[in-house]
Amino acid sequence: MMKTLLVALFLLHLSHFTGANKPISTSSSSSSDIVRTSCVHASYPTVCIRTLSSAGSKAINTPQDLAQAAVKVSLSRAHKASGFLSQLKVESKREKGALSDCIEQMGDSMDELSKTLSELKHLRKGNAFKWQMSNLETWVSAALTNEDTCLDGFKEIDGKVRSDVKRKVTNVARVTSNALYLVNQLDH
Repeated sequence: MMKTLLVALFLLHLSHFTGANKPISTSSSSSSDIVRTSCVHASYPTVCIRTLSSAGSKAINTPQDLAQAAVKVSLSRAHKASGFLSQLKVESKREKGALSDCIEQMGDSMDELSKTLSELKHLRKGNAFKWQMSNLETWVSAALTNEDTCLDGFKEIDGKVRSDVKRKVTNVARVTSNALYLVNQLDH
């Protein structure tokens, strides 16, 4: 009995020094902690931290919340980029073709990201989870491929349109790459 009491007191004392007894953090503090620790190994950690630290009013408390926020950021950026691309004025037939293809690719990206976001909201356990993860990884990878394909269409084109497209689409590809990383982390 005395031995058990001594062990309990020792553990209580130890937990005081290790922080195990700390009160649960406020929502924004725990959100920023999970964002920082999760983004550190993402493809673009600085972009990851910056975009997800200000990702909206909903608290990020779990890896699933974080993956959802990352996909939302990616979807939002893809939507904005698509709108921007639709407004670009091009002169050559070659630019028109590349831009038209790029806008279509961005639309496909948005479709893939929308499916991803919908599925992330309804993750289940067991075999269903494995199937869902496979779908999620496929869809976000496809979105990233669409964005890369968009950029490929401008490889042989020089000028302002190319640099504008590259700037916008690269921005989307970076947040999508980070979203893919964070989605993949759900399976670990």
